[in-house]
Amino acid sequence: MNNRLKIRNLSIMPKALFFSVIYIHYLGSNRTHMRKYFTLLILSIVLSLSAVNAQLNITVTNSVANNIMFGNYNPATYIPSVVIDHPDSISAGILRDVSPDSLKAYIIQLSTFHNRNSGADTVSNTTGIGAARKWVYSKFSQYSAVNENRLLPFYLQFDKLICTMDKHKDICAILPGTDTSYKGIIIIEGHIDSRCEGVCDITCSAQGIEDNASGTALVMELARVMSKYTYKHSIVFIITIGEEQGLYGADAFADYTSMQGIEVKAVQNNDVIGGILCGETSSPPSCPGLGNVDSTHVRIFSQGAFNSKNKGYARFCKLEYQEQLLPHVDTPMDILIMTPEDRTGRSGDHVPFRQKGYASIRFSSANEHGDANVADTAYSDRQHTTRDTLGVDTDADMIIDSFFVDFRYLARNAYINGNASAMCAVGPRQPDFQLTAVGANKIRVEVTVETQYDAYRVGVRSSTNDWDTVFTMTNTLIDTFDVSSINNVVYVSIMSVDDNFIESIPSRELTVNISSIEDQITEENHPIQLFQNKPNPFDESTYIQFFTHEMVTYKKAEIQILSVNGVMLKSIPVEINQGLNEVMYTHGYGATGLLYYSLIVDGKVVGTKAMVFAN
Repeated sequence: MNNRLKIRNLSIMPKALFFSVIYIHYLGSNRTHMRKYFTLLILSIVLSLSAVNAQLNITVTNSVANNIMFGNYNPATYIPSVVIDHPDSISAGILRDVSPDSLKAYIIQLSTFHNRNSGADTVSNTTGIGAARKWVYSKFSQYSAVNENRLLPFYLQFDKLICTMDKHKDICAILPGTDTSYKGIIIIEGHIDSRCEGVCDITCSAQGIEDNASGTALVMELARVMSKYTYKHSIVFIITIGEEQGLYGADAFADYTSMQGIEVKAVQNNDVIGGILCGETSSPPSCPGLGNVDSTHVRIFSQGAFNSKNKGYARFCKLEYQEQLLPHVDTPMDILIMTPEDRTGRSGDHVPFRQKGYASIRFSSANEHGDANVADTAYSDRQHTTRDTLGVDTDADMIIDSFFVDFRYLARNAYINGNASAMCAVGPRQPDFQLTAVGANKIRVEVTVETQYDAYRVGVRSSTNDWDTVFTMTNTLIDTFDVSSINNVVYVSIMSVDDNFIESIPSRELTVNISSIEDQITEENHPIQLFQNKPNPFDESTYIQFFTHEMVTYKKAEIQILSVNGVMLKSIPVEINQGLNEVMYTHGYGATGLLYYSLIVDGKVVGTKAMVFAN
């Protein structure tokens, strides 16, 4: 081999790779040492490829906005002439001021940029992603100007090769909070980039109305409306880029907050949030079929089950809607807390934030027009095609009069988003607690952290993603509750309640087994108890759980999924830990019927239960 290796472009070579090359260059033909460092070289190459694939040179264009995200600012600078900070006033204002007409105007304007692909034109003032992002930035500036310049627009710039473009910008604005000792920003986001059948086609007409002018418009409208009010926490409105090619804009922002140590309290992603018509295809779990209309449900997707901060935040959003807004709305909405993190085979901009450990959820409409499988020659739905447009001209007068986005439905989803983020931004601090089972079907809750409040809410659930009951503790840190309506295991989290009767986001979730000793004896007196899957019936995914009363020694454990004829459909390896154990089983979409599942430990059946699969 040639020992004289030429080293070029050292400025972009990762350090580990550089030093590996130096080692090899000087070790020459010493084969023993060459073998020693060959592994280092391979590892370095892998690391360098990972670095190349990551977003680089992430910067915030407004240093003042950047300091606010860190909590390094004087809140008095951003106090308005008239402070409106009572939760009831904020909720009422969001409900009153979010305008379907404004949402419509934003979406019509977004349709005029022709193509908002991440690789599209950045120079033109009228077409392409550059024109679109400049327009959004100008709107953020307008909202700030009418609210005493309290809303600070900025770009988050990053380098990443996406569809031949290597520089990109998320469009952002931050509304500073009043309490810098109470750090943790709240993020409301939606992606602006659109696409046609080709993921990097920058010449097609890519209006991207449902996916995702709807989410962009929702975030813009909340920035306009929520800027009138005052919150403890800072709220960041983010219009991301690069979602269609790999969640790159959200990934860059999540990376930035994580690397810089910026605290993030919660993230609300909005994607495909305004359509009400079901397509012929739809990524499950979703709508019944072509032509179905649903304008009264919205889905929240989030990762995890037991002790998931994401599911906990989803439950918080639903509770705040039910107690703050529902008594005052003209058209009630039903919020569906979904089991999986996203639709089958799909993902969204909440995921990069969840991966960094932040509470992150995704709002999506109940109905979706297509599963985005544009490779299927028979695919005729709108999503990810040139057909994702404003609507149709039904009377041939050259004016669109039937829109694919229902602007009133989109406004209702904006109410839910705005109210949840506002209550999160003004509410009290998150508590912690201890949980024990006492007596027959009773639990004892003791608040141990943030004990200064006069009241606490106790959320208790059993077999679903929702709380079955929310109890209230007043003027005490210890209370006992009857949960006799729940069998076996209860899942409990608590929320602080402030003087305005607003809850904090939920604490971690704890669990306790309230079943009797007799109920705890399973097949062959095994110290492991297999529970009913949750939810049941389920759509495409469900959690299978078992409780270990005392630690067992074992070699192999698995959950076996069985047909009604006893044929094993799937084997899922599991680890057995003391306490609650759980595993998600995804059966898929488009089938109904009865299945069985068994917990097998070292070849012996611990328990078997039936589960119902129903779309």
